[in-house]
Amino acid sequence: MKFGVSYSTPYFGVDPDKIVAFAQLVEECGFESLYLPEHIVLYPGAAVGPYELSPTLPYVDPLDCLSFVAAATERILFGTGVLLLPYHHPVILAKRLATIDVLSRGRMRLLTVGLGGLPGEAQAVGVDFATRGRRADEAIDVLRLLWAGGEDGVSFAGEFFSFEKLVSFPKPHQVTRLPIHIGGSSRAAARRAGHRGDGYFPGGALDAEERALQWELVRSSAAEAGRDPDALEYTRFASIDVPVERVEELAAQGVTRIVVNTAVTEPDEQREELSAFAEKFGLPR
Repeated sequence: MKFGVSYSTPYFGVDPDKIVAFAQLVEECGFESLYLPEHIVLYPGAAVGPYELSPTLPYVDPLDCLSFVAAATERILFGTGVLLLPYHHPVILAKRLATIDVLSRGRMRLLTVGLGGLPGEAQAVGVDFATRGRRADEAIDVLRLLWAGGEDGVSFAGEFFSFEKLVSFPKPHQVTRLPIHIGGSSRAAARRAGHRGDGYFPGGALDAEERALQWELVRSSAAEAGRDPDALEYTRFASIDVPVERVEELAAQGVTRIVVNTAVTEPDEQREELSAFAEKFGLPR
C-alpha cells in the first residue's frame, strides 16, 4: 500500500513558508505523495452537493503550487485531487505538466482529473457545462498525443480541439506519457477510468455497495477497451487515524493507495499526527 497526504489551502491558508514546511514534513515522514485540490473561481451560492462553498476560499493553482514545492523537496510525488480538466486547454496543460515533471526529475506522476461540479465555474472559462465530459475525454487524448509526439509533429481533429503537426517539448522526464488518474463519484467517471485512465480516485459519500460496483465497472470497462485491469491503480481517501485493519480491508478490495488528511493546523501537532501515522504503518524514513 502507498500513502499520500492532501493539503488544502482553503483550510490551511496560503503562507508559502507553511506550505513548504508541510511538504517537507510529508517527505520526512516517508509518505509517497502530496495532493492539492483545484477550483479556478468561486461565486456566491456555489455548492458541491449540500455543501456551500465560501467564495473567498483561497484555492491556489495546484500546478503552480506543486512547482513551488518541488524546489524545496527531493522525493515526494505530486498529485492533484482533482484538476478540473475541462477548464484547461490541453495544449497548454501538456507543456505545464511536462515542465513540472522535468524540473522535479519525474515527480509529477499522480495527476488526477475530474469534470467539476459548479456550472458557474464552467461558464466563467467559456466551457459548456453539458459537454465537459466529452471535452475531458478529448483533452486526455491530446495530452498523451503531444507527450509522445516527435520532431515531425502530431495532428488532432476533434469536437473541441484540432491542430496540425504540433511539436511540444520538453517531454516528461524519461517517459513518453504521464499517468492520468480519473477522479469522481459517478459511474461515468468509473467508465472513463477504465477506458482512458491509469487509475481511479473516487470521492464523495458513496456507500460500500456503490464503491464496489464502481471499481468493478472500472475493471470491466478496461477489459472491454482491451486494456489490462490489473495495471490500474485504485486510490481512496481515509482519515489520519484509520486503523490498520481498515487498511487491510481496503487492500483486499484492490486499493493500492490511501490519501489522508490532517485536521490540525499547528506545525507541532501536524508533526505528531503524521509521525504517528508513519510509525503505525512502517513508512520509510
